[in-house]
Amino acid sequence: MCGDCVEKEYPNRGNTCLENGSFLLNFTGCAVCSKRDFMLITNKSLKEEDGEEIVTYDHLCKNCHHVIARHEYTFSIMDEFQVAIQIAMPGGLKQWKYLRTVKDLEEDEYTMLCLLCGKAEDTISILPDDPRQMTLLF
Repeated sequence: MCGDCVEKEYPNRGNTCLENGSFLLNFTGCAVCSKRDFMLITNKSLKEEDGEEIVTYDHLCKNCHHVIARHEYTFSIMDEFQVAIQIAMPGGLKQWKYLRTVKDLEEDEYTMLCLLCGKAEDTISILPDDPRQMTLLF
């Protein structure tokens, strides 16, 4: 992997997780051939470990095949999380109150780690009504 080919190593991408493709805005050009062109994606593999799907591949310079970065993307389904609410207290203070641990409610979790594309994490509920977003009505 080559830190000389990128503007910033492992930039924080928030919740943008790429399963495929390249973050070309972070590519300054190939350190070997000095060209800034599209990239090749090679050595793509998909494997499953403990219910987690892992996709890996290499970003290569299209012109000289210099390895710019190794990309890793993971996907898993989480089946348990805690439901909590934030309660407004007198004086403007806020306090978290945990209602219960919810089982058998599913959400998808995504992560990405790549010198070129950056690092990111995202969790998305696959339920029609996300219990984490619920509000209490008094």
